[in-house]
Amino acid sequence: MRRLLILSFILCMAGQARAQTLDQMLASLPRPHDYVLKTVSSYDRTGGNADSRTIAPGGTLTLIDADGPGVITHLWVTIADGEPYHLKKLLLKMYWDGEPNPSVLAPIGDFFGLGLGEYFTYQSLPLAVASNKALNCFFPMPFARHARITITNQGHDRVQAFYYSVEYRALAQPLAKDTLYFHAQYRQATPNHGIPGNTINRDGKDNYVWMEAKGRGHYVGVTMSVIENQDGWWGEGDDMFFIDGEKLPSINGTGTEDYFLGAWDFSGGPFSYLLFGAPVRGQELEGQRWSVYRFHLDSPITFTKSLRATIEHGTANNRSDNFYSVAYWYQTEPHAPFPPMPDVEDRLPRVIPVGAQ
Repeated sequence: MRRLLILSFILCMAGQARAQTLDQMLASLPRPHDYVLKTVSSYDRTGGNADSRTIAPGGTLTLIDADGPGVITHLWVTIADGEPYHLKKLLLKMYWDGEPNPSVLAPIGDFFGLGLGEYFTYQSLPLAVASNKALNCFFPMPFARHARITITNQGHDRVQAFYYSVEYRALAQPLAKDTLYFHAQYRQATPNHGIPGNTINRDGKDNYVWMEAKGRGHYVGVTMSVIENQDGWWGEGDDMFFIDGEKLPSINGTGTEDYFLGAWDFSGGPFSYLLFGAPVRGQELEGQRWSVYRFHLDSPITFTKSLRATIEHGTANNRSDNFYSVAYWYQTEPHAPFPPMPDVEDRLPRVIPVGAQ
């Protein structure tokens, strides 16, 4: 009963957040806006209807290469590509203000919450996948001097049709000096290395890591997909956040389904709301697949020096399932180096039986 009351409260809060957002949008309409809206898209420059681009194997397509100051407000993509798991093989990168290393680095599917390499529809506030295979991102992405977004085809086949539209506000005034920049980082463990029989974990030593950052900023959420490598419930792991160099986490959750704001193994079936969801729900069996997300847009997790965001894989890390995730946050630049991107073949989702470790 307690969890049902908590879930009802959360749903009410999510509804209030949506109402506040819509109220703010409507309230701003009578006021003048001091920006020029610009769109960079794949439209046919000849005036015809060939509105897509192709991407050869090993090739890179630039979606936007624009001077600032500005704020990207919407990214829309749809892809016609017959190669299996192309969502895992197309690599998305975003660079701000001429930096040498991207602030966003992820397979395009994972960035949009499709961490299993397959399409499904869902709706959240910052990310949504609409019918049919339409990928949408509404995270605001400010840039003071320059923005560049690229897609690299790491697959074997040519992408036959890549459609895109990037909307951004060209600002009349410089960004505020304390503006934080958008970041997103892909991680995976295939598999997590479980410790069978383990029951105690206070310091998060062997946790799955969503992200690590240095500087000042705030964490705003994560999308995660799971492949079970053994029977049973995979979601007893607690979230643990280590802020500004903490040895023990100052934020420690009560279980994976609790962190993603569901309850009882998500047994009510798939769901997707504005700030949290489990749009893909499997069974508690080897080979089953799950996708979940949580956004802290109501109260981002702030840090002034560093942040290490983690979660256990099973009770005290006693399970060895496959995790694939993208964490999203804002911070000052420059950012700490990201871990190397796994090779494309290693990113493909597949069951790895626990006995094979």
